[in-house]
Amino acid sequence: MVQYMKRLFSYDGWANREFAIALESQDPTPQRSLRWLAHILSAERLWLERLENRKQTHAVWPEFSIRQCKSEIEDLSQLWREYLSTLDGAALLQQVNYKNSKGEPWTNQTQDILMHVIMHSAYHRGQIAADFRAAGVTPPYTDFIHGVRQGLVE
Repeated sequence: MVQYMKRLFSYDGWANREFAIALESQDPTPQRSLRWLAHILSAERLWLERLENRKQTHAVWPEFSIRQCKSEIEDLSQLWREYLSTLDGAALLQQVNYKNSKGEPWTNQTQDILMHVIMHSAYHRGQIAADFRAAGVTPPYTDFIHGVRQGLVE
């Protein structure tokens, strides 16, 4: 299961990069889409910080530039690789205590948090894709199976 999580996070980093590149190529940059991408990245960092019992460093809905998003994508890709390399099957089942953005206390298994991160990011990338289509722009093709077929997912 740890190996599969590594694969999902490899996919996630690739898909986020594809959307950052697509956003960067738009003139002007669609601000709603940029805001969603910034939120994806901030939420990914927030969950990693919760998993590592660290203090939150970004707002949940930050005002990032496309340049900041690209930098954050690279940072997060490395940080997730490092974090996932410390896990084993037992660690995936460990309970993590944290407070959500409303200050409410919660406890979830590590594996459920990791799956949430992947699904949350995919959900918002779908919103970005819809935003692109509404503007008459073809979004990047970031389906998981496409990334696998093309050898873009480790």
